Amino acid sequence: MTTHILLTGSSRGIGAAIASALDSGDVRLVGHGTASGISADFADTTGPQTLWDTALEQLDGRIDVLINNAGIFEANPIDRPQAEWVTDWERTMRINLTASAELCRLAVLHWRERASSGRIVNIASRAAYRGDSPEHWHYAASKAGMVAMTKSIARGYAAQGILAFAICPGFTMTGMADDYLSSRGGDKLLADIPLGRVAEPAEVAIAAKFLALEAPASMTGSVIDVNGASYVR
Repeated sequence: MTTHILLTGSSRGIGAAIASALDSGDVRLVGHGTASGISADFADTTGPQTLWDTALEQLDGRIDVLINNAGIFEANPIDRPQAEWVTDWERTMRINLTASAELCRLAVLHWRERASSGRIVNIASRAAYRGDSPEHWHYAASKAGMVAMTKSIARGYAAQGILAFAICPGFTMTGMADDYLSSRGGDKLLADIPLGRVAEPAEVAIAAKFLALEAPASMTGSVIDVNGASYVR
């Protein structure tokens, strides 16, 4: 049977690589944020529901796999005015964590209603475990929340055939990573990666495809690191 997949943040970087990796006759994929995909603003509280409803319609009423990849990485120095700092903290939480949580909830309810199995793959970050820069508390916190949410879903619904996995990339060669590397001194950061380079989006995509389609059920709750051994647990 063809697997129906909803992938958020599919327009570039890791998301585009995941979409490419899943491009096969055995998969029907609906993307989010691409020219051919669904436009939904996750900063808007109606965005996740709109995306889910539209994707469900395009996929003939059935979604088998949800891959939450959409996210932002914006600096938020602590010496900004309080109201501005809180606004940007909440914006990152809204887009990176809350929107993903809403989609996970809709997916779990969908599978329970259908009495069917399903899979969730959440793209988190090494920052969930290692933390991030002083300007990115909110980013690290949002990704740590995503990992905790993934584990909670895995523990709560495994008996119903609903599986949840997370991937924690380190620096990955996307636009966000390029900006971060240049702002922090690329050579110094690269020296902290034993592999000697940042990951390619295609490497993260290989892990995402495996978890979405092939990983055994007993792996539910797993967090896969893709960081060149820059953080090991």
